[in-house]
Amino acid sequence: MDILSTMNSLLGRDTKSGADELLDLLKDPYSAQLAQTSIYASLGTSIGFTFLLAVGFSLLRPYNSVVYSPKLKIADDKHAPPPMGRGILAWVGPVLKTTEQELVGLIGLDAVVFLRILRMCRNIFLVMTAIGCGILIPINLIHGQQFKGQTAVSKVTPVNTFDVPNYGMTVCAWFFNVVIAGFLWWNYKAILKLRRQYYDSPEYQASLHARTLMINDIPKSDRSDEGIGRLIDMVVPTSSFSRTAIARNVKELPEMIEQHSQAVRELETHLANYLKDPNNLPARKPQMKPHKDDPNWGSYPKGTKLDAIDYLTGRIRELEIEIKEVRLGVDYRNPLPYGFASYEEIAEAHSIAFAAKKKHPEGTTIVLAPRPNDIIWKNMPLSKKQRRTRRMINNLWVLLLTLIWIAPNAMISIFLISLANLGHVWPAFQTSLANHTTWWSIVQGVASPAITSLVYLVLPIIFRRLAIRAGDRTKTARERHVAAKLYTFFVFNFLIVFSVFSTVWSFVSSVIKQTNDGTDAWAAIQKADIAGSLFISLCNLSPFWITWLLQRNLGAAIDLAQLWTLVWSFCARKFSSPTPREMIELTAPPAFDYASYYNYFLFYSTVTLCFATLQPLVIPACALYFVIDVYLKKYLLLYIFVTKTESGGMFWRMFFNRMVFATILSNCVVFLATWVHGNNTHTQALACIPLPFLMIGFKWYCKTTFDDKIHYYTGSQKGHLKDPEALRSKIFDGKRDRLASRFGHPALYRPLMTPMVHAKAQNILASIYGGRLTDSNTPGSGDAGSLSGYSDTFALNPMQADHPGKKAIIPGFEVVPENRLDFEYYKGRHEFADEHGGSGGIYGRAEDIIRPDTPGSSSAYGTDSRPGTPTRTPPPFAPGIMPVRNYSGVTYDAQGDMGYGHTPGYGAVPTSETQNLVHGAAGVPLSTPPVHHGHRDREVSDNHRAPGMLGGGPQGYGGLPQDGDEDDADPTSYDYFRTRRQNGWTGAI
Repeated sequence: MDILSTMNSLLGRDTKSGADELLDLLKDPYSAQLAQTSIYASLGTSIGFTFLLAVGFSLLRPYNSVVYSPKLKIADDKHAPPPMGRGILAWVGPVLKTTEQELVGLIGLDAVVFLRILRMCRNIFLVMTAIGCGILIPINLIHGQQFKGQTAVSKVTPVNTFDVPNYGMTVCAWFFNVVIAGFLWWNYKAILKLRRQYYDSPEYQASLHARTLMINDIPKSDRSDEGIGRLIDMVVPTSSFSRTAIARNVKELPEMIEQHSQAVRELETHLANYLKDPNNLPARKPQMKPHKDDPNWGSYPKGTKLDAIDYLTGRIRELEIEIKEVRLGVDYRNPLPYGFASYEEIAEAHSIAFAAKKKHPEGTTIVLAPRPNDIIWKNMPLSKKQRRTRRMINNLWVLLLTLIWIAPNAMISIFLISLANLGHVWPAFQTSLANHTTWWSIVQGVASPAITSLVYLVLPIIFRRLAIRAGDRTKTARERHVAAKLYTFFVFNFLIVFSVFSTVWSFVSSVIKQTNDGTDAWAAIQKADIAGSLFISLCNLSPFWITWLLQRNLGAAIDLAQLWTLVWSFCARKFSSPTPREMIELTAPPAFDYASYYNYFLFYSTVTLCFATLQPLVIPACALYFVIDVYLKKYLLLYIFVTKTESGGMFWRMFFNRMVFATILSNCVVFLATWVHGNNTHTQALACIPLPFLMIGFKWYCKTTFDDKIHYYTGSQKGHLKDPEALRSKIFDGKRDRLASRFGHPALYRPLMTPMVHAKAQNILASIYGGRLTDSNTPGSGDAGSLSGYSDTFALNPMQADHPGKKAIIPGFEVVPENRLDFEYYKGRHEFADEHGGSGGIYGRAEDIIRPDTPGSSSAYGTDSRPGTPTRTPPPFAPGIMPVRNYSGVTYDAQGDMGYGHTPGYGAVPTSETQNLVHGAAGVPLSTPPVHHGHRDREVSDNHRAPGMLGGGPQGYGGLPQDGDEDDADPTSYDYFRTRRQNGWTGAI
């Protein structure tokens, strides 16, 4: 009563006050006179602008291949999309003709499942359009009453059909449920078939993660290689011998590498700005404040500014020294509560994972291992308690954001859906609204959904940042959770709150007014017909959702036109000084945001299902969007976007569950409508009660019938591999045990970034660079009399020792020529490929593929995948890498894995024949092969695992070099602690 008294005192003013108007206007939140015109305006602008954008895209596409078809020249032969001509409509043919089976090999299973879901939604709403419009519109027009002053849009709603037995909504609800369940079941079967093909594919059969288990939450007593075996024996005592590997703590190493990468990027930015015009340098060199994470930060006076180039050069060198020291000492650190176990047979690994699904030996969790690039390494060591705490904190932030957003969302629901409401509280605007009704109706139909959509774009960014720290172990699981939480947030705030707010506010205002007249508050609450008011409010709100859904077509066309990418790329090149790295990244194919798009599709479907029986015109508006977008998204996934991390189609179950929920929610809306506007016996409403329970039963049936077959492999019926026995003999060999390197923390073996500088600034760089000017680790490079590779005589332009007459390139930098500022030449590097799908195999071999052939055919020094690229051979003594003996023809391939061949492997002393293959060739910025650290020849017995982390042989975890393994090179040189920098042959200088 105190709250009501307070509100009464606030509202107890002149009847014409703005507060009273605010209460009254919500009784009719959407102006009927503006609604129909707004739908026409939205339909016209949507179709018109979509057509114009499609024409503009067709005209620009042949001349902007970097933006509109980057995958054509970047993907390897197997994953390259169909070629297109330069004609205006040349892109239409490949989009229409490429089949689903062809798409599996071209774009991956995640993208194929996404397109299949898109087609499923199109088919669902096309069938629903025929049923809903064919049944509901005639019934509502025939039985409708009080049509005086009503528009055509309001006449097709059931708001005027009362006091008559109207079974139309009930019949449609049953039909809609049958249609949705039928399409979901049919596509569940299709997804199962696709998954079986995925399991039988040569790539999956040859991948290490397919036959590997991940064991989490291992107790301290079992944190060893042997302990992992004991835990698995508790689940399946008869399992065969497995290669096991316990993880070790890398402590601050990932943070140090992140600091190193940021310092490199900062140095590149300062160099790009300072050397933009090498012939006209600025008067002052760039300056900056020291980093707060610098250990020496406290020693600088407050407000000190340093020479940015000199400071960052020294900072990078210090970080590399620290990183190397931590890498060398990682084997002495404590084990972590997770590890891996690899088996010879894929079917055995899957059968053990299935057996352990409901078992947790010693509190552990045994699951199939994800792809190595899918793992979120910083979350792997988290305990159950830590993950639970993180999830709880994340959910609290989501809840807080949801509650905070109710107020601005309410204002949107008041004013954006009807400009007439704004006129009630703004007299000047009301005058303009009355004088220019047509103009403001167009604004309402176009601007209102556009502003709402802009809000929808900003919120997922916030939501994703909240979800990053939720504790998920894999990136794909995190994306599924982001999509699920986004959907929950959208449905609650943008559908439920948005739709019922006017009814709730009208209910509150009605109670307040009745209490002002002396009526008891409880009696006023009982007297209010909140169900009837909610039904009428939903019917009046439905035109807004028609206009909103119609404008989704414009959003799909904007996606196709890639307007933001086109504008941003042009502005970055013309009006700023991008670094070579940024220029390369501008040409890389962007990653597809599955979480956001799945959320949008689910939200569009939920809105349509909820309003389908209240406003049949919503269904064709949604169907039109999916009809158009099915082809536009197919082009985007074929030629522009890549899947950053492949999950094998695991988004399907998330989508299926929420479609079932959306169907149940729509059944509740039908129950409300039939209860309010049905006959007195409520027969129509009671007939809807079984529907939610049938959908729940359908979900349970699909889960028990399909899920286990989708998630677990039981053996191949078809022999895709020519000689599986020969393949296994080479895969599961003690001398080819690669579990340590494949599933080791990337911070232990990934090469560090090298600062990039444009070739036009190569000469002037020598005069401003205060770091190492010669490389003392390379024989004959630089001044022999200089100390630690430093010299003040660089102006003499020393010649390369192995190529007289050719200037030596500045050590510590990678010089990038103008014709190499393209992602095509760097797609093999982890620093570029990780963010653009390179680890999944679209540009070549995936990082965890096990080759059955001899590694010599594709070794680190073999022919590059790009046509026209010369064969690369290592220098006689690569800087920082000790030449090692080559036993029995054992070689190491580009991933640091041992094989058997006659080609000299990594670190082997090259013969005169191999040494001079490209002797003296000019260095070019080719991609550095992702070789693991310090791999040398090691003799590993089949029956004995060498000591060290992850069963990693003499060098321990990741093949790290131990004491006495390396030369006593100069510890102060810039690249002394750089890992795997092959300065003489990769162009990383």
